Amino acid sequence: MVQTTSKKWLAIATLLAGSTMAKPVSSSTGKSSCTPIVRKEWRTLSTQEKADYISAVKCIMTKPALTPAFPNTGVISRYDDLVYTHIQQTNSVHFVGHFLAWHRYFTATYEKMLRSECGYQGAQPYWDWTLDTPASNYVNSPVFDPVTGFGGNGPFEASDPNGFFEVPGRTGGGCVSDGPWAGLSDVVHLGPGPNIEYNPQCLRRDLSPYFAARYLGMNQTALTLSQPDFGWFNAVVDGKPDFEASGVHGGGHYGVGGTLGTMGDLFISPADPIFHLHHANLDRLWWSWQKLDLSARLVDISGPALLMDYSQGNSTLDTPLSVGPSAVDVTVRDVMNIEGCGAVGVCYTYDNVYTL
Repeated sequence: MVQTTSKKWLAIATLLAGSTMAKPVSSSTGKSSCTPIVRKEWRTLSTQEKADYISAVKCIMTKPALTPAFPNTGVISRYDDLVYTHIQQTNSVHFVGHFLAWHRYFTATYEKMLRSECGYQGAQPYWDWTLDTPASNYVNSPVFDPVTGFGGNGPFEASDPNGFFEVPGRTGGGCVSDGPWAGLSDVVHLGPGPNIEYNPQCLRRDLSPYFAARYLGMNQTALTLSQPDFGWFNAVVDGKPDFEASGVHGGGHYGVGGTLGTMGDLFISPADPIFHLHHANLDRLWWSWQKLDLSARLVDISGPALLMDYSQGNSTLDTPLSVGPSAVDVTVRDVMNIEGCGAVGVCYTYDNVYTL
């Protein structure tokens, strides 16, 4: 096992830089506007519901992009629109106070795309990773099922011994060998890293059961949920820029993507469809924390406005959020209440939440 230093992780960061029932709710204006759709855990969906979701993901991968074309564009599909948007904003939406708010809107936008553009009738599923620890359970997660899930690992590939980092416990790195995207060489069109030109690649995974068990278990989740204010909550979600002091966010990315996998590439990580299930559960964790003191925590936001820079002011409720051509621009305020269902923002809930 190779340990990565804080110095190396700081360089990576620099490159970046309990249950609820759905019911009609009121927007911030006090007017009832919709009934939130209910997000459910992947393993609780029926076989048909899982198939419907995966079909919708495949559908959105074929819809023409809205991003204006540029020379040798790698943005071909609506799915690529979001990957491109993530690349373009990686430096400004990670290790900042609006990290969770931006990704909440990003995932909700994806959910709306699947429903409005591909006829998907359900809500965005989430992946409760706490159910797939300890490490011995991880590779058997229903998320990785080759028939009713997203496929599992790729074959082991050695990483560059002089490379930037090595995820502890990584076991794969090659193209996924089973599941919906096995055998396809053009699933990912952008990257690696910030590359935005057309570069067709397979979907790669580099599972690390060790890393997942260390940072996705209930102990780490409960520690995150117990934080007294948003500043601490946000900080614990991300952890420190070091493999030896990660949080649940990094636990999901590197537990799936390892060193060589798509989810481990901080720029193009949304190119792996599991990204959206992981971030839906991060959002569920945030909503769980908000619900512990809802009135106060619907307005609790803080943290650096710029990547890891505490000298340039904090993120606020008025911090703007953009997901490119896929949705209208909003502010952090518009997404603080997932059940708010106003004219802009978000409109969904979860079948259950974490409790202390």
